[in-house]
Amino acid sequence: MSTTSLPPSLMATLPGEHYTDPQVFASEQKRIFESMWFCAVRAADLPKPGAFRTVQVGTESILITRARDNSIRAFYNVCRHRGARICTEESGEVKRAFQCPYHAWTYDLEGKLIAAPNLTKMPDLDRVEYGLVNVAVREWLGYVWVCLADEPPSFEDTVLGEVRTRLGDVASLDNYDVANLALGRRIVYDVKANWKLIVENFMECYHCATIHPELTEVLPEFADGYAAQYYVGHGALFGEDIQGFTVDGSEGLDRIPTISEDQDRRYYAITIKPQVFVNMVPDHVIIHRMFPLAVDRTVVECDWLYLPEVVASGKDISRSVELFHRVNVQDFDACERTQPSMSSRTYAKGGVLVPSEHHIGLFHDWVRGKLGE
Repeated sequence: MSTTSLPPSLMATLPGEHYTDPQVFASEQKRIFESMWFCAVRAADLPKPGAFRTVQVGTESILITRARDNSIRAFYNVCRHRGARICTEESGEVKRAFQCPYHAWTYDLEGKLIAAPNLTKMPDLDRVEYGLVNVAVREWLGYVWVCLADEPPSFEDTVLGEVRTRLGDVASLDNYDVANLALGRRIVYDVKANWKLIVENFMECYHCATIHPELTEVLPEFADGYAAQYYVGHGALFGEDIQGFTVDGSEGLDRIPTISEDQDRRYYAITIKPQVFVNMVPDHVIIHRMFPLAVDRTVVECDWLYLPEVVASGKDISRSVELFHRVNVQDFDACERTQPSMSSRTYAKGGVLVPSEHHIGLFHDWVRGKLGE
């Protein structure tokens, strides 16, 4: 079916190769994930100087650590001598420095080269110039965002711009005081699907009545097929008999005191391209971070964040976590069912979007723009 023959109620999707072609994915790695601000780790996962995490950003391994002055630094995880990977673990802690396991070149927490075998015989070696290569860092929402671009795009225009586009202003998100919430639960999902399928799924609710019985019980308007993200500033209202954002609609945890009255008993969602979802309800915030590792594989880290006193008290958060965990499993199963068909000859020219999904077309236009299509 050609796009010109579509009735006005339908829009064309991206063609199937966008979800299966390794060359398209390689271009996305370079032009999107290695060029934009990327939400890498939660700052609290680096509790003291020397704590580190390694993350995959595009094709690059990035080493993120807390320096002696308590600031957060990010470097390419590559030794300047012969290119060995400095850290092979996903997380850990060093006392004062990182040492390459190959030839023992050693770097302090600020990335400066401080030791190497026979280093005194190389007095012309600039220890800063031959230190670890820095990556731009920004902290926001209690997370560490990194950008590999030589000249990073404006954080205010890109990341915060996504919030303004969705909510109308950044203040509405600030009300949730996300940076000062505490991690109650983290679940990591290894999804056998292209990252764009996950974004598209998160942006629409045409599927909600079909696969999300628990969610539509809590948020009845989702059964009608229009997601909260379809409207600027809209939050989906809890059902009349629903007490909290829990798997059985029972009472939730302590409400975040800084949210407005208008935000109470509502669910808001934001897609921050290219790889972050923010979900806000009165008593907690859920953050998804996607790590696209292959054209058909995406790891998703999902954090449930609550008031610090809720986490410290050991209150039971299981009913709260279970609701969106089920939503995640249901969504990711749907994406995995869709991925194999992306290579079908019947999907070579793509599929279609119905009216409640037309806003996904803006995402497709954005992807094409980034890829120079």
